[in-house]
Amino acid sequence: MRTRRVPICALVSGGLDSAVLLHRLLEDGHPVLPLYLRCGFRWERAEVYWLRRFLAATRAPRRMPIAIIDLPLRSVYGAHWSLTGRRIPGPSSPDSAVYLPGRNLLLISAAALVCVRRRISTIALGILKGNPFGDASPRFFAQLAASLSEALGRPLRILSPIARVSKAQLLCRAQQLPLALTFSCLNPRGRFHCGRCNKCAERQRAFRLASVPDLTRYA
Repeated sequence: MRTRRVPICALVSGGLDSAVLLHRLLEDGHPVLPLYLRCGFRWERAEVYWLRRFLAATRAPRRMPIAIIDLPLRSVYGAHWSLTGRRIPGPSSPDSAVYLPGRNLLLISAAALVCVRRRISTIALGILKGNPFGDASPRFFAQLAASLSEALGRPLRILSPIARVSKAQLLCRAQQLPLALTFSCLNPRGRFHCGRCNKCAERQRAFRLASVPDLTRYA
């Protein structure tokens, strides 16, 4: 007798990581709610466009319709580069340059409220191996899950199922997906990757290391 899989809320962007996360959860048999939190970042218009295209190209019976929730951060972040577009981290910048303060804390807290309303008890994120930030560690997720469970009066789990996988390894395992329909850029030109920011460089490097053809259109 097949075990019934629990529904999962997957935090998605338009990027490679969350696209593969979503595919993996569905392959494992879970009903999945893709949740996108719109914070006002300068890349979101392009990101949502490509996310919708990816979802349309990878239809799955257990995937629920995408939920898009507005969580504006302009009054919190102020004149941050993610909102102003000034001094966007370039291709040679370190990983720390793209840190968005408290982003996972905010996104997961908002997702928890959505989950309680929809009677979903599990939240999944596409955190990858080597993520250096404190709000992406197993300890942080365990502590936050405990705090949210107590605050909301409902048990909640936070999972990061691909946390032991590098981006290059991820690409090797996901070649059957329409990877060209994913989006990973901090400074898009219209709907296309700029090809010159930190995230574009990371994307290009991962495709090279994985020896997977990069069909991304760069401006």
